Amino acid sequence: MPASSPPAPVEPTLPPRPAPARSPGDVIGAWLAWFGLARLVMAAVSVAVVVAGAYWLLRAPIPDAAAALPVAASAGTAPSATLPPPSAAPPPATAAPGPLYVHVAGSVINPGVYAVPPGSRVDTAVGAAGGPTTDGDLDGLNLAASLADGQRVYVPAAGEVDPATVPDGAVAVAGGSAAPAGPLDLNTATAADLERLPGVGPATAAAIVDDRARNGPFATVDDLERVPGIGPAKLAALRDLVRV
Repeated sequence: MPASSPPAPVEPTLPPRPAPARSPGDVIGAWLAWFGLARLVMAAVSVAVVVAGAYWLLRAPIPDAAAALPVAASAGTAPSATLPPPSAAPPPATAAPGPLYVHVAGSVINPGVYAVPPGSRVDTAVGAAGGPTTDGDLDGLNLAASLADGQRVYVPAAGEVDPATVPDGAVAVAGGSAAPAGPLDLNTATAADLERLPGVGPATAAAIVDDRARNGPFATVDDLERVPGIGPAKLAALRDLVRV
């Protein structure tokens, strides 16, 4: 028999060789090759569209230009803010008021023209003239009345009427009144006309005018008795001085 050949020698088995380390550039390149450049561009565009849409939906609204305009306040409502005028010019300088020149006449110690401070009263003018004489009747004056420049203040004596206040054709009577020269028409006379009648003061004159306005013209002189403040005695005193 032929001699058998010896068995072939067995080579030792080595473990698999590890793959060499890859650089980041190789990894990115391999990922791009797998994903594809077109897909990458489309993904980037989609993300940009989503971000832009979210920003547009969540952004604060732009205020309307009309809403920023000031709102005019209605009558009786105070504005929320008062804007200063664009150009506020200083007010013009005003001169200090000068004195008032008044003529004090009648029953005063030193009649004449006097200069009194602005805002003075009749009492100041009478005092500037030295005050009333012993027969001066201050009850016929309104001492608290304000004075005006160029005014005349007349202090009557007891029972005297200022001649300047008596109308032409009228007769001055005691008590500070002036009776008309002829009968006074009750349906056309004013309150000032009625006050010149003896015993008729401002209240009674106003009552006569008011009665005439409410009840119509007086038909007879006796209708005066329906006016408050006029009784039989006063009617008898006025009968010859009035007419209808």
